[in-house]
Amino acid sequence: MIRDNRHSIVIAALSLLASLAILAVDCTPKPESREPDVKYHEGRETLVAGEFGYNPISPMGVYMADPSAKVIDGKLYVACSLDLTMDTWCTPYHHMLSTEDVLHWTLHPNTFAAKGPYDEVSYSDAALYAPDIADKDGKYYLYYDLSEWTEGVAVADSPAGPYRDGRQIGDIRGIDPCVFIDDDGQAYYFWDQFSAQGAKLNDDMVTLDMSTLHQGIVTEDEHFFHEGSFVFKRNSWYYYVYADVSRQNMPSCIGYSMSRNVFGPYEYKGVIVDSAGCDPDVWNNHGSVVEFNGQWYVLYHRSTHHGSKLRKACIEPITFNEDGTINEVEMTSQGAGKPIPATSTIDAARACLVNGGPYVQLMEGRSDREVLSGVLDGSKAAWKYVDFPAGLKKFTIRVRTLAGGRIDVHQDQSFYGAVASVDVPAGKGEWLTLECDVDDVKEGPQALWFTFSGDWGSWRSPVELFEIDWFRFE
Repeated sequence: MIRDNRHSIVIAALSLLASLAILAVDCTPKPESREPDVKYHEGRETLVAGEFGYNPISPMGVYMADPSAKVIDGKLYVACSLDLTMDTWCTPYHHMLSTEDVLHWTLHPNTFAAKGPYDEVSYSDAALYAPDIADKDGKYYLYYDLSEWTEGVAVADSPAGPYRDGRQIGDIRGIDPCVFIDDDGQAYYFWDQFSAQGAKLNDDMVTLDMSTLHQGIVTEDEHFFHEGSFVFKRNSWYYYVYADVSRQNMPSCIGYSMSRNVFGPYEYKGVIVDSAGCDPDVWNNHGSVVEFNGQWYVLYHRSTHHGSKLRKACIEPITFNEDGTINEVEMTSQGAGKPIPATSTIDAARACLVNGGPYVQLMEGRSDREVLSGVLDGSKAAWKYVDFPAGLKKFTIRVRTLAGGRIDVHQDQSFYGAVASVDVPAGKGEWLTLECDVDDVKEGPQALWFTFSGDWGSWRSPVELFEIDWFRFE
């Protein structure tokens, strides 16, 4: 009896600790936020999305999630879903990104739509969830899924679309399609949530051979599989990549399993990247792994606006071990590029880690500019990595005044001594450019941390100190 009571006490304690862990993720104090003025790009003219390969790779004010990357005709194409509000996942529109060097990105708006002037889904106006793309014999295929849990395919004459004539793929139900083409040219189709399914695609690339259906390829119980299937092959190993729930009881990770057979059995191997820490209310992740120009990358998304939506596509280089396993990487600001020069104007919205309140959101009155908001007493933010030259003398930062406070600037770790400190005056929302001297700056690539201090207010009504637009060293 005593043993049973002790067992019950242990179980209860563990349950309490698990609950507290969940609360620790969700209970960051939240200052009053504004409704984001997100604009929908109505046309199809291509736009410059980004330069230097920095994260996020989707441009400011454009919220592209679920990045599925494929190399087609010598370019890297990334098919994405599109977020427009903080209230719902995705929209009836798909945009795409492309690049020739992972440094300079092009945005292709409205490559496919289920509603509006570019509507190519005659049977539904539902939101389009995560897509994938594939090519065969000069034709390009976009595989889509609708919020009503049906899946379909559309065809184009160009990898960037426009994709036309959306048609449903049989009577299968689920989300997050993925197409993998093996070395022998056979195409496979994977989909679903919690327990993945897969089957061969027929030669027409638009119908499935259901006699080859496999269920439970990876599962939440055995592989931490939540959703977001992506399959690739390297050195005779098949990799099943997906949103992974192995940490913090949420699918914030991109995880993976490996097998010698495309349909498994798969063995869980770990996490590639974890987006926890990109936003106080981060929830899910969804991504892909691709080799391009001799380098392997993982693509994933981060949420913004102190929410789980309005997500932005990001990219990190990855490496493999001799046994085929993948080394976990951290989220960075530099992404696929080099460390960001300290003397350049660095957008605060490229922060890759936040703690204690801050988050990225649209600048008030702008739909094409993002800032770091939610700055509270005791909070901090990081940019990884920044390259510091010799001889730096001055630090300059553009801030929007609110309650006012102090910014301490650190290299490497947030608890190391400050190399610069700026006092931000209280104000009524004016934008100011402030300067201060810098001291004892280490040369070379370093993590850059800001720690913030000022009036705390109260837990129910935290005081927002200021917003940050950009900064630089001179």
